[in-house]
This record gives sequence, structure tokens and C-alpha cells, in this order.
Amino acid sequence: MNSSDPHAPPPPDDGTGSRQAGFLQVLCAVFSSFFGVRKRSVGVGDIVSIKPLHLNVAGLLGAAFLVTTLVLLVNYITRKG
Repeated sequence: MNSSDPHAPPPPDDGTGSRQAGFLQVLCAVFSSFFGVRKRSVGVGDIVSIKPLHLNVAGLLGAAFLVTTLVLLVNYITRKG
């Protein structure tokens, strides 16, 4: 298989251990998934480094932030002045 193939699986672990994703990387993954702008190669790397629990928590926080922002925006627009 060609090493430049974007659909190729990640290389096998060489025993050094996988690096865990930071908080900012998890938030970027969730934010980009809300809008559907994610490269396959970046997604494959995130699958290896992001823990499912962290992804769930970040997703819930992102959804709560989005809903709260929309509610506040609608209240601001529809209020009587």
C-alpha cells in the first residue's frame, strides 16, 4: 500500500505509547464535527488519541454552549424595546 494513501490505517504502535489528546484538541474535534469540516487523516489521529469519555463530555459542553447561545440570541432579537 502506498504510504501517501489518505485512507491507510495509522502505522502500528512502536511501543512508545500513544500520546493523549489535550483539552484544546478535544474541543477542536467536537467543534469541527458540529460543522462537518474534518479531514479524514486528522479524524484517524483523533480516534487513536482521544478517550471516549473526554469526547462525550466535550460534546455535551459544546451542545450546551450552542443551545444557550441560540436561546440568548433569540431572546435578544425578540425582546420588546
